[in-house]
Amino acid sequence: MKYTLAVLVENRPGVLTHISGLISRRAFNIESIAAGYTEEADTTRITISVEADNEVELEQVVNQLSKLVDVIKIVNLTYVESIERELALIKVRASKTNRSDLVNVVEIFRAKIIDVNRETVAIELTGEESKIDAFCEVLLDFGIIEIVRTGKIALARGPVPAKEM
Repeated sequence: MKYTLAVLVENRPGVLTHISGLISRRAFNIESIAAGYTEEADTTRITISVEADNEVELEQVVNQLSKLVDVIKIVNLTYVESIERELALIKVRASKTNRSDLVNVVEIFRAKIIDVNRETVAIELTGEESKIDAFCEVLLDFGIIEIVRTGKIALARGPVPAKEM
């Protein structure tokens, strides 16, 4: 099963390496990991999507992570009502004959064309993992040249921030 963890850490060099190393040493597969600044300059938020066989295994990882000095707070967002998003940049072949069809597909998925040249179109799409997967499936017909995806980021719904959960 996939689990989503929000990990608040002190903004110091090497923290992300320590966290990803600890998870991989425990033989868990990290599906995605995204780190970024928060509303507090000295705090970084790391969103980790990890695969574990059960809750007990996940709890072992959470307990190990919480022992790291730089970890401030860990919140399991898996069962919390939350908003999850991912960003994808996709470069697709675009000829004169199929460009209008490609533009139609982009509009249907509410994506954005961010770069155009004679042979390719670069597209930006934000959404849940399943939406991006479906979009990429449709784009296969046009010829995907390159895909870059961020890891999942997640935010709990409601007024309570992760640091207070």
